[in-house]
Amino acid sequence: MSEPVIKCENVYKIFGANAEKMLKDSNGNVDAKTFQENGCIVGVNNASFEVSKGEMLVVMGLSGSGKSTLLRCISRLTDATGGKIFIEGQDLLQLNNKDLIDLRRNKMGMVFQSFALLPHKTVVENIAFPLQIKGVKTEDSIGKAMDMVKLVGLDGRENYFPRELSGGQQQRVGIARSLAVEPDIWFLDEPFSALDPLIRKEMQDEFLRLQEKLQKTIMFITHDFDEALKLADRIAIMKDGIIEQLDTPANIVLNPATEYVRKFTEEVPREKVLLIEDVMDKTTDNLGDLKVSKDEIIENVAEKILNQEKSVAVVDNNNKIIGSINPAKIINTVFGGRKNNN
Repeated sequence: MSEPVIKCENVYKIFGANAEKMLKDSNGNVDAKTFQENGCIVGVNNASFEVSKGEMLVVMGLSGSGKSTLLRCISRLTDATGGKIFIEGQDLLQLNNKDLIDLRRNKMGMVFQSFALLPHKTVVENIAFPLQIKGVKTEDSIGKAMDMVKLVGLDGRENYFPRELSGGQQQRVGIARSLAVEPDIWFLDEPFSALDPLIRKEMQDEFLRLQEKLQKTIMFITHDFDEALKLADRIAIMKDGIIEQLDTPANIVLNPATEYVRKFTEEVPREKVLLIEDVMDKTTDNLGDLKVSKDEIIENVAEKILNQEKSVAVVDNNNKIIGSINPAKIINTVFGGRKNNN
């Protein structure tokens, strides 16, 4: 298996004058309350995980859970108090300023909640700006920026100023600008949370389209569980600086690891999240004529399955039968996990 693109080992971020001493004295066993009584705030508490090439890890939690602090540690916008962070095998905390700037300019793209566009520059000039900072010739940087304009669907608006764009269009410029440098790793901190719900949904769809095409390694921060479920390959749920669970969306919904995670998942419409593969049985006896793909979202095929008297065959990408699902399983999956039906 290839080396992870991002690797965190026992990462801590503690704010306060005597944070390092207290962390050392605690032997890594950090109790947020004790630290707070001693004038320290625990931002990230013993985070260890890896992100593979092309994977989208969504880190979610409520305000103050530590998700943005974790992202800032991994991009080294803030220095971790303890632990190790590796980017493509390089020890991030050992890099000098020059190497760090190099890494950020050439490997990392960042998009934040505030669009931070330069008001006196046009769309295309905003997108070209980070390339020009890198020393790319004006003509080449404008050419590259125009490619990005097309990629994010802003053709015809390249000469508009930010004030002439809607919130969703401004966010597209921010995304295009961060992609112009062709980053391998993409950090997005609540990029859609300032947008209206309808535009937000459009941006999520657009983002998934871009990721399918570009296959970036992504850490995406959100406080919206529905957004996490829609976008993530895996989700890390944080509370008080601790990663409570890191797993696939399906496993988090089906097998919440803690009471806190269970509260997040109990209102989730499971049929919109889970695939047939997540709930199928391995048996292949006594099947009807209907076949469904293992990769179908339950919601899309539930009605067909519920109309069957026999179990339905589940097939893989080669149309080979790998399991079955019966109507009772669909009913149990959709209604069995809800709060009032346990």
